Amino acid sequence: MAAKRRKLGNPLALAVMVLLTEKPMHPYEIAQTLRRRGKDTSLKINYGSLYTVVQNLEKHGFVEVAEVQRQGNRPERTLYGITDAGREEAVEWLSDLLAVPAREFPVFEAALSLIAVLHPDEAARLLGERLAGLEVQAASLRGGLEKLRETLPRLVLIECEYQLHMIDAQAAWVRGFLEELTEGTFPGLEEWRVFHETGEVPEQLRKLEGGKADGP
Repeated sequence: MAAKRRKLGNPLALAVMVLLTEKPMHPYEIAQTLRRRGKDTSLKINYGSLYTVVQNLEKHGFVEVAEVQRQGNRPERTLYGITDAGREEAVEWLSDLLAVPAREFPVFEAALSLIAVLHPDEAARLLGERLAGLEVQAASLRGGLEKLRETLPRLVLIECEYQLHMIDAQAAWVRGFLEELTEGTFPGLEEWRVFHETGEVPEQLRKLEGGKADGP
């Protein structure tokens, strides 16, 4: 089953609609609430893009002006509330995202698909750097998550748990791949080395290209 094509594709738009189901807010309050709940670990939040997202949501009838507040000489603040159409869109969009696996194209996966152009020793060195970075990310996220748990319910932190799990999983895979490279147990490692030392294309690549391959 394919996900429905939506009028807006920015996940920040979905986050705004979901937040406005609680109460009307102005864009600054929306941004502050998302940050306070740790959503900036999963969403790219900046005020400029947030205002644009709110304007687009209003354009499509998903949110509407609920109130304009004026306090003395301070600039007026426009509060936005979600419409019935917005509630329906938010529920349908979120349901699609949860139920329908989408084919994504992570840049690390793309890099792995082209790794043969690097000498295996260089690949191992770079993967070692990545592993160190992943371990730092995991430690930082784990500490931040523990702090957020002091004030926030688990329900609003489950995406942080997932993110931490995915970082740990990637680190475990990189660690295993790196061990194969450094210990010499990776299948075809010698052919990979020979290619970089002599220019001779590995047999498995020649077979894939029908004997016409001239590079990784």
